[in-house]
Amino acid sequence: MRYYLLINRNEHAYDQLTDAERQAMHARYAAYGMKMMQSGIVKAGAMLEPTRSATTVRQRNGKRLITEGPFVENAEQICGAAEIEVKDLDEALEWAAGHPDAEWGSVEVRPVVPWKQGA
Repeated sequence: MRYYLLINRNEHAYDQLTDAERQAMHARYAAYGMKMMQSGIVKAGAMLEPTRSATTVRQRNGKRLITEGPFVENAEQICGAAEIEVKDLDEALEWAAGHPDAEWGSVEVRPVVPWKQGA
């Protein structure tokens, strides 16, 4: 089954880390990412730029509305995502629990709806 791991973190808390703390965290991200890649479960994924780089688009009454910034202000922000293919939800949850951001942010796990052409 395919799942998306939506990785969330508190950008303000991340910005408060020292350079040494940030480097240590990035090393953990790299090790975790390598472990995922070597397992063969990763189908797609990306780290996202901070929400200050976001642009939100809405279409209302035939008009396009563009807002600088994220859709909503939250304590945690989506900072990345990975699509994985594993045998079941339990395995997806195990991978999510191993993500470094699960320790101080959160990792939301969602099943992927299979796309059907013409549906």
